Amino acid sequence: MDPIRNPYAPGAGQRPPELAGRDEQLEQFKIVIQRISRGRPERSIVLTGLRGVGKTVLLNALRSEAVRAKWGTGKFEARPDQRLRRPLSSALHQAVRELGHPQSEDVDHVLGVIKAFAQRDAAPNAKLRDKWNPGIDAPAVSGRADSGDIEIDLVELLSDAGGLAADMGRGIGIFIDEMQDLHPEDVSALCAACHEISQTGLPVIVVGAGLPHLPAVLSASKSYSERLFKYARIDRLPREAAERALQGPAQDEEAEFDQAALDAMYEVTGGYPYFIQAYGQVVWELAPTSPITAADVHVAAPQAEADLAVGFFGSRYERATPGEREYLRAMAEAGGRLPDAEKDDVGSVLTSDVADVLGRKPQSLSPARDALLKKGLVYSNERGRVAFTVPHFGKYLRSVG
Repeated sequence: MDPIRNPYAPGAGQRPPELAGRDEQLEQFKIVIQRISRGRPERSIVLTGLRGVGKTVLLNALRSEAVRAKWGTGKFEARPDQRLRRPLSSALHQAVRELGHPQSEDVDHVLGVIKAFAQRDAAPNAKLRDKWNPGIDAPAVSGRADSGDIEIDLVELLSDAGGLAADMGRGIGIFIDEMQDLHPEDVSALCAACHEISQTGLPVIVVGAGLPHLPAVLSASKSYSERLFKYARIDRLPREAAERALQGPAQDEEAEFDQAALDAMYEVTGGYPYFIQAYGQVVWELAPTSPITAADVHVAAPQAEADLAVGFFGSRYERATPGEREYLRAMAEAGGRLPDAEKDDVGSVLTSDVADVLGRKPQSLSPARDALLKKGLVYSNERGRVAFTVPHFGKYLRSVG
């Protein structure tokens, strides 16, 4: 097959595998936009799932739907080492610009509030040169969203931005990737702001994406968070959708997989979109003709696995310290000891079993576990259990010894 026209290469083609099987989420979001545009109450949205299931691609697709509805949108990726003010200000600045409102006192006021909110990130006595400038020409508005209390300021900020959008008959969408990495105080403020916005009916929606424990992070911040968000679990693709994810791009290039090849691809990828793309890219490059066969898949599998070992698994493993790697390998070994009926793709195991593998007390391993949680390499949805955020990570660790 022509490698230059590889439809599975990142960014290639019109049918990204990550969006196969996500029609339900896209249709539901269209309805949410329509309801909010008509002044009806709606909850913000949270997408959760493992690495490699296509959360970010879906988040971008939802943002595109909002853009098509002529909403103002902004997006940022949360980071553990960064507070909320700067990235949110940049996102809201972009959203106001996307609204396309001619320059007016109302627009200048909202831009000034965004600027004041952003600059409050600096110390009160900071010199002008030390204050972050979000690239807004309007002067900062004094006394609005600049109290220093992130919860008060965020409510005022989103209220003013939402009021501008409402006056225009439009809406604003803020899209946050890796939402679980927000600072705890910022999570609490965001929940409070979403609650206020839902009470006032302003056309503002927050769409977040994060790891499976994100709902627990939100619940720990505000007990009423389950009423603020619609939660959508993004998982591996069912068989039919996985086959569409493979056949669609191939058919765009006048090629196809035979049924045995589709069976083999589902077995090696488990239906995870990232793996479908990774294996599809290598199979396409190595298959000599169409239809692609199971033999082609078997020939390509070692190279695809080697690519994943470096770019998907290895890059994450390298982020861990020696002590953290020891914990990860112990998780993998503990998962490997489970009966086949109890094994899963993410290696969910008891923390006590991890300690048994290492011959240590569970309490002594808490620092390594907590560090891995912060790095997003593991998660815990249930007390006393821990799991990999990357599917098949335990299998990978057992294979490399």
